[in-house]
Amino acid sequence: MEVPYVDLKGQYLNHREEILQAVDENLKSGQYILGAAVEEFENRFARLCGVKHAIGVANGTESLMISLKIWGLGPGDEVITAPNSWISSASSITHVGATPVFVDVLPDQNINPALIEKAITPKTKALMPVHLTGKMADMDSILTIAQKYDLRVLEDAAQAVGARYQGHKAGSMGHIGSFSLHPLKNLNGAGDGGVLTTNDDSLAKEIRLLRNHGIVDREHIQKWGYNSRLDSLQATILNVRLKYLDQITEARRRNAKIYQERLSHIVECPRDAPGSFDVYHLFVIQTDHREALKKYLESQKIATAIHYPVPIHLYQAAAGLGYKPGAFPVAERQSQRILSLPVHQNLTAEQIHFVCDHISLFLEKYA
Repeated sequence: MEVPYVDLKGQYLNHREEILQAVDENLKSGQYILGAAVEEFENRFARLCGVKHAIGVANGTESLMISLKIWGLGPGDEVITAPNSWISSASSITHVGATPVFVDVLPDQNINPALIEKAITPKTKALMPVHLTGKMADMDSILTIAQKYDLRVLEDAAQAVGARYQGHKAGSMGHIGSFSLHPLKNLNGAGDGGVLTTNDDSLAKEIRLLRNHGIVDREHIQKWGYNSRLDSLQATILNVRLKYLDQITEARRRNAKIYQERLSHIVECPRDAPGSFDVYHLFVIQTDHREALKKYLESQKIATAIHYPVPIHLYQAAAGLGYKPGAFPVAERQSQRILSLPVHQNLTAEQIHFVCDHISLFLEKYA
């Protein structure tokens, strides 16, 4: 048996005829940039997140950058975030000229709110919690701190479409929510894409301007903007896949439950916290035998991944920030122990049990 880590071909084949028909209609319309397909997607995505506005952009990284730019952040400003995310979280801050300031994380890999206040300085302008792996961060604590210090909150929800925290959807609690529609995400296009969410009418208006060169119309350019529009073709595909997002989430949660039932006694497994509804973009176990286990699973044709093997502050690109090894011990220890198991919706229960059988067999030798 083989267990692939991802199955993008299978995802396409699941809805091939529906996607091809929708794409054909879009191509025949001649409407390739923004337009009706994008507007439909934005309206549906806003309803999904329980917000007033959703604005499609070119990719998830630019969705973060545009948010920071809207707030006027630049040189001399600081944004507090976690050090264990994908590089885009921090790089978006540097691209607007501001400085990422990291604080350590909790055992669930999300930012530790108890450490945020210590990192706040007069230069701090925003907090960027990352809902890593499809689990929302402790937003109640984060919003309390933000209100106390008059800080903006940007939810990096790239991995958390459909996740919930205390009844609130990802992307609905901060001033702005930012999502990625990358092919590897739970809700995915056939290329790059991103979307921003907000309940603030004025912010939504500014985002729409900034994503499209600052254009009011062909004779009025209100501000210097970007070329960061969601393609109609991607929106067309996303409109098809949105129909099946609940099924995708249900399948991932079902797979996660099998892992939890089979493996929790031998490795650290993620679980929904009270009041949390996780969408399991990733299913990340933690074990001291990560490297050997990964190699063994590969020998059994079970694909795995590591998200992420190096904390952001230890990349060469981040050297100028001045952090050293040991600065964030929890995130650094996790980076040596984490292993992402296959959890995508096309897996069968038989495949999940096959993975569990081999993890159990392998770890018995190290117990």
